[in-house]
Amino acid sequence: MQLGAIILDQWVPGDDACALIAELKARRPALPILMLTTSSSPLLAVEAMRAGATDYLIKPVAPERLLQALRSATTRETDAIELQPLTEKLGAPLDFDSMIGAAPAFRAALAVAAKAARTHSNVMIEGESGTGKEMLVRAMHAASPRAKAALRTINAGGIPANQIESALFGHEKGAFAGAFERHVGLLQHADGGTLVIDEIDRLPENVQERMVRFVERGEVQPIGARHSFRVDVRVIACANAGIRDLVETGDFRADLLALLTQTQVTLPALRERPADIAALARHFLARIGEQPGLRPLGITDGALALLGAYDWPGNVRQLQATLFRAAVFCDGEALTPQDFPNLSSLISESHRRVPSVTDGAGITLFAADGNLRPLEDIEADVIRLAIGHYRGRMTEVARRLGIGRSTLYRKLSELGIDNAA
Repeated sequence: MQLGAIILDQWVPGDDACALIAELKARRPALPILMLTTSSSPLLAVEAMRAGATDYLIKPVAPERLLQALRSATTRETDAIELQPLTEKLGAPLDFDSMIGAAPAFRAALAVAAKAARTHSNVMIEGESGTGKEMLVRAMHAASPRAKAALRTINAGGIPANQIESALFGHEKGAFAGAFERHVGLLQHADGGTLVIDEIDRLPENVQERMVRFVERGEVQPIGARHSFRVDVRVIACANAGIRDLVETGDFRADLLALLTQTQVTLPALRERPADIAALARHFLARIGEQPGLRPLGITDGALALLGAYDWPGNVRQLQATLFRAAVFCDGEALTPQDFPNLSSLISESHRRVPSVTDGAGITLFAADGNLRPLEDIEADVIRLAIGHYRGRMTEVARRLGIGRSTLYRKLSELGIDNAA
């Protein structure tokens, strides 16, 4: 039998684990090594990678997450893409100001989310994997009236289908074989707060039916219980794009979707906002440079052009992971194209986008018919770009644009721009 990968569970102190990784890598240099640990230390992640680890996973690890990591480590394509899920080592931002991007579709999504955050309505967030749904949820919770209450999360795709109902609604002792103790579900734990259901499109049909009753009535009845409990819980559901297609095929209940889409937020894929890549890269590098064992790094125009030429199927999460990996092994003061060898090999010269001034600024000067866009539209895009670049700090936006705050707010009103957009 041929060995395809090594999974190393860190039961020894960090230095010894890294020494073992280095020895394994020296003996079998082509063999992927995945390290499992209970430590969330960024320094250990850096040391493990420098010793030769292909990936670094924090326990507990869902089976699907481990399988994804194994596929990434053992297949040529995903390895070359550098989609290593290391972003969990960096603390996620908690507010809308920390979400970087000036693309109109992205700023529009943030504006909808910021408005919805101040209400108690249920929300559906759609977007491809890695577009930032988890960060948006955290920002919405932090800005909501429930910010000081519980925030509970369940991943419907990371729990066996026969356990999801109990995880959400709880069960009484003896309700089913193996129910040796009473279990309180997440809906009761989240009373007064927010419950996030990630990958809600993976929710089994029987649980979808129970969720419809819960959202309509606000009542929880544990499995095996005779009575229900009234709770006050806001539901934020997250799904990959295409959940309405599941309704069409009968795999997701239309009534549940309607109840959860009181507010609908759709996050665009990174390939749909390439002008944001430079700002995102600099932001991530600043955060990465604050981690133990790493240092602040710049990034050259050539490296930014390379990043901008790729379509990023793993979206913002993949970009961050790629920068993290490059920063770990960079010996210079700034990342260059040579620090992304695998990425470079995926992009042929004939398919690279030619960098232009509009890429860096994110402003389109010409309409589809080849004529210049109206000055008012261009001015609105410039203001949106400034608001995104300076994270909504309106005094700084006004200063950088060379106008007074009162003038800036007048223009926002005239151009119909929301402060969060």
